[in-house]
Amino acid sequence: MGDMVKTLTARQGKILSCIAGEYIVSKVPVGSKILSKKYKFGIKPSTMRIEFQKLTDMGYLAQPHTSAGRVPTDKGYRFYVDNLHSSTFNRGFDSIENEIEDSLGFFQVMTRKIAELTSNLAITYFPAEDIVFKEGWDEIFKEPEFEDSTFIAKFMEAVQSFEKHIGDLEDFDDPRVFIGKENKMVTASEFSTIVSRIHLPKKKEGIVVILGPKRMAYDKNVGIMNSLIKLLE
Repeated sequence: MGDMVKTLTARQGKILSCIAGEYIVSKVPVGSKILSKKYKFGIKPSTMRIEFQKLTDMGYLAQPHTSAGRVPTDKGYRFYVDNLHSSTFNRGFDSIENEIEDSLGFFQVMTRKIAELTSNLAITYFPAEDIVFKEGWDEIFKEPEFEDSTFIAKFMEAVQSFEKHIGDLEDFDDPRVFIGKENKMVTASEFSTIVSRIHLPKKKEGIVVILGPKRMAYDKNVGIMNSLIKLLE
């Protein structure tokens, strides 16, 4: 007999989503005590520890060697992203509306604004001009993952790969999230991307990529991308 596919209980799903959300904000592995204290699950600490272990055994969580806490795996992040509610981020793009007609100026300002709002690297490509903008280096290098020189080297490799292949990305009119190895076209197993095609005046199009560590604020970043798409409509 093949392995039975184990589905998460509602409680396990809630615990996993809380762990992912907590880790994204706190930047440190999440322990069962902290989760029990901060979120009211109404279960004993021993039961919470059991649920942590079950989620680990099912491949949704991992335990870094240096910590007693857990972090989401790619599978855990995928569950978290799939259970986000569609959102928009209403602030931030008001100041660039007047520049939409000036294509290149708008593209560069827009790219910089996405980087500022997401604290990740924003990469944009505009086929009509055959130009790529990259903004957000200062923001992204403040993240704790970038204290590791190996991580920096892999990130730079991923950026170069995206710049080379960005014109070949699939045609998504709504934001799509790719976690780790889901990034099929480029070597970006350490990172996550949010990709969308945008429609501009005069029938022009562009591609927007948000690139950062897998510990990124997916809900906020998808909302920012949705807001940009809504503005350009």
